[in-house]
Amino acid sequence: MCSVLRNRYGMQLSLLVILISASVALSGCAPSESDQASPSTTAAPAPAEQPVNDVPTVTTDIPEAATPAEEVPMIETPAEEKPAEVTPTEEMPAEENPVEVTPAEEKPAEVIPAEEKPAEMTPAEEKSVEVTPAEEKPAEVAPAEEKPAEEKPVEVTPAEENPAEEKPADVTPAEEKPAEEKPAEVAPAAEKPAESEPAAGGPTSARSEGSDMTEGGLNPTAVPTVEWMPEPIENVDAVAADAGGMKPYTEELPDSDMTFDMVPIPGGKFLMGSPEGEADRKDDEGPQHEVEIEPFWMGKYEVTWNEYELWGVGLDQQRRKVQGKEPNDRDALIDAIAMPTKPYSDMTFGMGKDGYPAICMTQLAARTYCKWLSAKTGRFYRLPTEAEWEYACRAGTTTAYSFGDDPKDLDDYAWHFENSEDGYHKVGLKKPNPWGLYDIHGNVAEWVTDQYVPDFYQQFTDKLAKGPVAPAVDLYPRVARGGCWDDDPDKLRSAARAASSKDWKMQDPQIPQSIWYLTEVYCPGIRVVRPLKVPSVEEAKLYEPDYSVIEQYKKDQAGKE
Repeated sequence: MCSVLRNRYGMQLSLLVILISASVALSGCAPSESDQASPSTTAAPAPAEQPVNDVPTVTTDIPEAATPAEEVPMIETPAEEKPAEVTPTEEMPAEENPVEVTPAEEKPAEVIPAEEKPAEMTPAEEKSVEVTPAEEKPAEVAPAEEKPAEEKPVEVTPAEENPAEEKPADVTPAEEKPAEEKPAEVAPAAEKPAESEPAAGGPTSARSEGSDMTEGGLNPTAVPTVEWMPEPIENVDAVAADAGGMKPYTEELPDSDMTFDMVPIPGGKFLMGSPEGEADRKDDEGPQHEVEIEPFWMGKYEVTWNEYELWGVGLDQQRRKVQGKEPNDRDALIDAIAMPTKPYSDMTFGMGKDGYPAICMTQLAARTYCKWLSAKTGRFYRLPTEAEWEYACRAGTTTAYSFGDDPKDLDDYAWHFENSEDGYHKVGLKKPNPWGLYDIHGNVAEWVTDQYVPDFYQQFTDKLAKGPVAPAVDLYPRVARGGCWDDDPDKLRSAARAASSKDWKMQDPQIPQSIWYLTEVYCPGIRVVRPLKVPSVEEAKLYEPDYSVIEQYKKDQAGKE
């Protein structure tokens, strides 16, 4: 601005010099003309004073031009104050104001008339006046490092747009950028909790409810099966009004390609236990006593891993998900039955899985599997009683084995220590007993529902025992029957009894130890039965898993799975 004024002042001086030079030239020519015309024109200095009179006129313009020059410091003064104010102001628009003033001051440089400068300077002065509220902005921003305060600068933005009315091209884009960035930062901050809340609440709640309860509030693991058992899956061969109508049938497990075979066991009486003269007889096998058994169906084979893992590791649920099947009410009931925790090692011990018998489940797990199987099929399955098992194993015989007394013939019917080659084998490879049951001797021992009581038979010395069962009260010992691939022949006899012990879990490193798995390779498997007559609720309680054990285990696990 000063350079402009100096240029203009120099131009005026140049004009003054030219005027003076012209007046001098005129003064030099005036006497010669006056001498020729008249002597009365001797007052030639008068015209010479006219240029002098013009000089003050120009001089008068000079202070007028200098007037805005004096105002320039006034403009620069607020301009210098603005940076001082910008220092506490954290917003970029406050820093851009001095940059925007520069083009405002350059515009007068393009405008030649001096009179327009004060008109343009007036808004410049208004800026300094309007900057005063801008000084109040720090007062609003200072407390505003909080989220509510971030909204206030957004409201202040239109206040800064007032000077932008004179310079829209410069101010508008500069001020709109921060205005757009601020809400962009606030928006995701508001959305994050909205996304995290459903993620934390929904699926976890659904899993915890689904593991114990149906939507109707039923806990099928805790309630006897016969109280909630669904309608049976249609199977004509599985229906019988009496023992005469019983026949073999194949049970198909819905939503899978798994099947298992059941054979009818006619009701009747037999002598339970072994005679005193039988080779390798143990004391807990006597005295022999008469027992009456109601008719039932029994599994033709031991339960295989293929069947067991539909429940044991949740393959049934996984298959339905893969098939894209929406769970119905029946599925919800099935899925609500308690499931084992994940196995901590390979429960097959490398001996084989497909077509091989499932082993190393506790009696609690075996009972719970039967509940799941009942829900899956709509038919009441359970573990056999010890009396039912021996009755079915003997199949009307009175010898040490169902095929006779000579253990030399055992290789045709059973896998045992001398022929198993240190492992179990696929089910059904040996000859069956007279009632069509395979591997009833050897391969894997089989859980029954009874508590092991060494002298349990004593109470039946002089009377008929009708469907006897020793209710399972204590965790140890429980009864397993049939012997296994790791046993000597004498333990595969029809009357031989095996008692569980804590040693069957001695390799379990967990605290508390699992209620679902055993750790020794010789531990039992399962063979299921289905009574012709569905039991009453009180009768059925003998075959139910003890839900209090499951509940306590969950508490001891502290929510672990």
